[in-house]
Amino acid sequence: PRATLDRSSAAADVYKRQVAGRGVQEQKQSMKKTLLLVFALAVMPIGVSAQSPIVEFWRARAEKGDALAQLNLGVMYENGRGVPEDDAEAVRWFRVAAEQGNAFSQSNLGVKYLNGEGVPQDDAEAVRWWRLAAEQGYANAQFMLGVMYRFGTGVPEDNVLSFMWWNLAAAQGNENAQENKNIAEQQMTREQVAEAQRMSREWLAEHGN
Repeated sequence: PRATLDRSSAAADVYKRQVAGRGVQEQKQSMKKTLLLVFALAVMPIGVSAQSPIVEFWRARAEKGDALAQLNLGVMYENGRGVPEDDAEAVRWFRVAAEQGNAFSQSNLGVKYLNGEGVPQDDAEAVRWWRLAAEQGYANAQFMLGVMYRFGTGVPEDNVLSFMWWNLAAAQGNENAQENKNIAEQQMTREQVAEAQRMSREWLAEHGN
């Protein structure tokens, strides 16, 4: 069986520290430093020889177009697990999986573009990949879209859209989004909160939830 392990923390206290008075630019740097990648845990399926190198196991499948294998291989290059650490090669494998619609890989590409690792730093491109993952219902990408809209990073600043994405992520149990949503609600008008909640309901209806 294939297993996945979610390691995305994505700067849980970014918004809280900004509220406490630290500057937005400092918060952006803190967010970049504390982001972690989401990855699929490289578990060898039953029936595969324990002597088979796990990297070559995933590489063979990745080269045949298996998106999960491509994701795993990208994570191995990202972390230097069984291969030399190589951001550009990690991005290459994340991208081919992301282009197949793999939400984990799309979210990972967002992280790489935000940090400028293996690709030129590009906030707008980070937002583009997170949006693709968020539209599939991936909560961590929804959380990060909320952060980007809150700070106006890669998108125009928009507290209503920020709240909407945090609201959607929080509904899936994302604790970071729930904390930020609670703080943001205290700083928004009732009309803004109502609009964000209406937009959340419409999103869920459009996406079959």
